[in-house]
Amino acid sequence: MSTPTPPKSAPTSMTRYRPETRLVHSGTLRSQYGETSEALFLTQGFVYDTAEQCEARFKGEDPGYIYSRFSNPTTGMFEQRMIELEGAEAARATATGMAAVTTAILAPLRAGDHVVASKAMFGSCRYVVEDLLPRYGIQSTLVDGLDLDQWQRAMRPNTKSCFLESPTNPTLDVLGGARLIVDNVFATPIWQSPLGLGADVVVYSATKHIDGQGRCLGGIILSSEAFIAEHIHTFMRQTGPSMSPFNAWVLLKGLETLAIRVRAQTETAAAVAEVLAQHPKISRLIYPGRADHPQAALVKKQMRAGSTLVGFEVKGGKAAAFRCLNALKISRISNNLGDAKSLVTHPATTTHQRLTPEARAELGISEGFVRFSAGLEHRDDLIEDLQQALEKA
Repeated sequence: MSTPTPPKSAPTSMTRYRPETRLVHSGTLRSQYGETSEALFLTQGFVYDTAEQCEARFKGEDPGYIYSRFSNPTTGMFEQRMIELEGAEAARATATGMAAVTTAILAPLRAGDHVVASKAMFGSCRYVVEDLLPRYGIQSTLVDGLDLDQWQRAMRPNTKSCFLESPTNPTLDVLGGARLIVDNVFATPIWQSPLGLGADVVVYSATKHIDGQGRCLGGIILSSEAFIAEHIHTFMRQTGPSMSPFNAWVLLKGLETLAIRVRAQTETAAAVAEVLAQHPKISRLIYPGRADHPQAALVKKQMRAGSTLVGFEVKGGKAAAFRCLNALKISRISNNLGDAKSLVTHPATTTHQRLTPEARAELGISEGFVRFSAGLEHRDDLIEDLQQALEKA
């Protein structure tokens, strides 16, 4: 794995600075033109001065770029910025969040291995663990992520990986103690640092808060240099789930405002949760920043603040939840999250619809359950909109 040569100047490490500063400056490379904004290297391939240099480049003897499926200067800037933000040693950016999850789980494994994962996870993640891995001779066991005894009992001599989301999607349970691969998309790197808590690998859907404006797809895997070099780099080089340079450039721009957006969205989500918790048409509310959260003590221990998301159950089941969603004027119905626009979704019929009713019930995903993702609108407008919609539930 050769280290590409930057266009002009290598990035100076910004790790001694606070996260907000790293989000703006970390990883920046400048070409000979000295541009202020990061340059977009929208190219498929690269040229060589000589045939000998080309040969050396492919052998890994000459550092430099070969092909944008392998590496690209703009994508490299995004990876470096995330490395310094997360406190990782290395990273690889992927085309989507699910490409990051699938690669992080699948790449280190082979037939005969075993994976343990929390039952409470995004529907596509559950598909990878429960349906896809067994096709390649990799066994999997799903456990109650809140029960450490279940994690311990599920471990086997051939267990190679554990996978969890913390907080989970969409019921916002907070997990601790289990390790290896953590999907940190709900907490964001602003509020939680899994590597610092003992995780080995962190994955993100950059599509969510990192972009934050509904523009493009992306994902990233962060870990040790050894893990990325041994398991991820070659897998991605040969199979191709790579991020496009354009998307990397958009995500670099998103990172510059990530802290500002997440703080504002978290404050709004907390205010929404406070109002909805008292609403007569809400039978259950889940928000990691509240004292009545089932894992409130764990939230304080491992998260720096609550969340940009609120989960709540509308009395009256699916029909009432649908009436509420259909009556909203500001928040839009969408299965995305972390956007500048407030978004709502009905997980039982969208993100987790492929699960059986029994499996959804076990995870706390009832027919009346709604996930609200706070945007950047004025919180009072959002609260008033939710209140009038609930009156029609």
